[in-house]
Amino acid sequence: MNFNFEPVYPRHDLMVELSQVEMAMDSLSESDDTERGVLQPDLESRMNSLLEALDHLAI
Repeated sequence: MNFNFEPVYPRHDLMVELSQVEMAMDSLSESDDTERGVLQPDLESRMNSLLEALDHLAI
């Protein structure tokens, strides 16, 4: 019997990273305006990249 889980792992890894970015964005509300202004664009950019990568994965 051959189980091929390889296609599942990239999606799982992207979903885990996406949830980490979402948690980081949620915690920005506790940051001061300067820190939020520095971190938010990078986090939004990373989130968009992750969402785009998820869209391109074959299901």
